[in-house]
Amino acid sequence: MEIIIKEVTNNQTLNDFVKFPYQLYKTNKYWVPPMIDEERSALVPEKNPAFEFCKVKLWVAYIDNKCVGRVGGIINSLWIEKKGEKIGRFTRPEFIDNKDVSAKLMETVENWLQSEGMVELQGPLGFSNLDHQGCLIEGHDWLPSVASDYHMDYFLEHFEALGYEKEIDWLEFRITFPDALPEKSFKVAEMLIKRYGLKPQNFKTSKEIEPYKAKVFELFNKAFAELFGTFQLPPKVINFYMKKYFPILNPRYVKIILDKEDEMAGFLIALPSLSKAMQKAKGKLLPFGWYHIMKALKNPTEMDLMLTGVKPELQRMGVAALLMNDLWKTAKEDGIKYVETTGMLENNHVAIQMWKSFDHIQHKRKRCFKKSLK
Repeated sequence: MEIIIKEVTNNQTLNDFVKFPYQLYKTNKYWVPPMIDEERSALVPEKNPAFEFCKVKLWVAYIDNKCVGRVGGIINSLWIEKKGEKIGRFTRPEFIDNKDVSAKLMETVENWLQSEGMVELQGPLGFSNLDHQGCLIEGHDWLPSVASDYHMDYFLEHFEALGYEKEIDWLEFRITFPDALPEKSFKVAEMLIKRYGLKPQNFKTSKEIEPYKAKVFELFNKAFAELFGTFQLPPKVINFYMKKYFPILNPRYVKIILDKEDEMAGFLIALPSLSKAMQKAKGKLLPFGWYHIMKALKNPTEMDLMLTGVKPELQRMGVAALLMNDLWKTAKEDGIKYVETTGMLENNHVAIQMWKSFDHIQHKRKRCFKKSLK
């Protein structure tokens, strides 16, 4: 049984790279397929501005001309500059339950990164922390949000067998909103608003959000500056993500708080859960994928908490709690009880404290692995 590794150099190998997960997870009821066109766009320099500061190689594994795995390697110059160390990344690993296949794929990306002078590799990590990151190691019987990832439960065993160790974990939570918030939470909210001159903003139309789009990412760069895996997103990358995410947002689920100088103090972006709709769409908008997605957007039953950011100097002042209170009000109006978070770094205690006022469980865990190349 010969395992052939091919570098992605043409449309055929790129198609195999992008479409392999649809083959791997085709009988898995928890996997949420991404849009095929979006995945392709993220992996070509003409569409993804991250290629301006990232050197990228992708590989696909075959047995008897059948695709059995994939992996990518990324050298992110902005991440290396921030860390001051030559640390490469591996990205989008997927493979059948065959340790020879996973070993061959990881050996390939390790050898390339080592030849480029990297002394360590970490992953799974994407082009930025708004891209694919982490390997699911707990919570395989839960649907992921559209901004998260699902992996086979045998991946952990494969990585550990290859000498990979834990770098850091992301935790994901499921929140159950109560029918009513305690009176104390409203009194605290009023006190915070008066003390700091805060101004909560709620929206009904996309046009109302327009003036705040760029400011959201400005604050994102500040709020996430010290967290693992993050770096200052350049303007072109910010525009890339604005075009990707803002058109599908329901403005009622975008919450913003301004400070007394009308600068952005904090933001929260949630989205009606699209996980089941994306499963029905099967990676394509046409012919019927758009219908399932629009139906989920207009008639939500659950919600995904996509992104939250607060000014660093205000992160311990209760601004996040104000944002969550506003989200609860909207969820109550729409009859939504359950909220899924995306991954939060296990050492980001300030962010994790957001859930202390709500009934919640920590039900998923994703891991970033590391391995020395010295």
